[in-house]
Amino acid sequence: MDRETHGNAYPILPDGEEGFTVEAARMKFGPGMLAELGGDAVSLGMTRVALFTDPRVAATEPFAMALESLKRAGMDPVVYDRCRVEPTSASFLDAADFARDGGFDGYVSIGGGSVIDTAKAANLYATHPADFLAYVNKPLGEGIPVPGPVKPHIACPTTCGTGSETTGVAIFDHVEKQVKTGISSRYLRPSLAVVDPRTIDSLPPGAIAATGFDVLTHAIESHTARPFRSRPRPESPTARPPYQGANPWSDIGSLQAIRLGGQWLERAVNDPDCAEARDALMFAATLAGLAFGNAGVHIPHAMSYSVAGMNHSFTATGYETVDPMVPHGISVVLNAPAAFRFTGPAAPEAHLRAAEALGADTRGASPEDGGEMLATRLISMMRATGLPNGLSALGYGEADIPGLVKGAAAQQRLLTIAPRPVSEDDLRGLYADAMRYW
Repeated sequence: MDRETHGNAYPILPDGEEGFTVEAARMKFGPGMLAELGGDAVSLGMTRVALFTDPRVAATEPFAMALESLKRAGMDPVVYDRCRVEPTSASFLDAADFARDGGFDGYVSIGGGSVIDTAKAANLYATHPADFLAYVNKPLGEGIPVPGPVKPHIACPTTCGTGSETTGVAIFDHVEKQVKTGISSRYLRPSLAVVDPRTIDSLPPGAIAATGFDVLTHAIESHTARPFRSRPRPESPTARPPYQGANPWSDIGSLQAIRLGGQWLERAVNDPDCAEARDALMFAATLAGLAFGNAGVHIPHAMSYSVAGMNHSFTATGYETVDPMVPHGISVVLNAPAAFRFTGPAAPEAHLRAAEALGADTRGASPEDGGEMLATRLISMMRATGLPNGLSALGYGEADIPGLVKGAAAQQRLLTIAPRPVSEDDLRGLYADAMRYW
């Protein structure tokens, strides 16, 4: 099954990639699934369990349910509740020290993507000790491959956005470099995702908006990524990268996640009593995670790492109880309209499909309209859910663009997934376009 090639800057290579690999995570979805957590842990052979969370989640009913389920199964879980929202290199190191000292044979994380990513990193460094930067993605780290499997990990998301419960990626803020980066390996993918939509019932509207737009950007970026067949054929089956480019399998999850987000995100933010909307977003997040964990994400995420890494003074709506920072979903989606205008000409049909799935009226439109229609629909949704009006609303201005570009240009693992090449000059223009939308 071929994807579009019209206008694509990465044509199909005659001796290039011909296949793609699917390594989907195991998952269970439904209200009340956290009550089964103890049985799940037993089935994975866990006996001494590290339970990762953050201070806010630790005070909630879903956390109490998870803890009680583990105890009923005969375990005495050790709680680590120091996970930081938007983790840093220092918070990853603290969690790794806890994991090494604890002698755990299994990990359970209950929280947002920050908690799940922290548990991934702690599990890795406790299982395969190394200098911190050894496994961190190049060029900020050494990019050494993870040498083998880690301990079993059950991930239980409590936000409807990151999809971290299904991916092999752990993201952190490299404070010293003022940029976000991460660790990527198939071995970091949790053994099981337990997705209980009741966990987000108490999530404030601002957090629903931020995490919900993360869902959409994950899904749209994976659907508009360069085609998997535009990459060179790997030297061996094991050398195929985790981010393989858009493919028929990833398209299934990405398009459905876009449809669900377009239909339900505004309602989920603006009507806290609508359980149906929040359930739909929770499922969309998992679908998007499955899609982008296979196809990859590109420009909006690459741009987001410096947006978040250079700003530790912004307080987002819904995040008033944590230290000032730019939530991941906001740092991503504020770049997205500018990015999709830029990538639209390289993959017009994919952008038009995404715009239609998101709810844009595409009757009479041509594929060449796709990028602009997608951007326009996203901006409309951002306004309807109270998001900041571009990067300038975070305090950024023209003088900050060189620093933002430097951080984004370091994210080559993501930028190479875009459907067209991205230069530093292009990034300068994209950040300028993202400063204000209305």
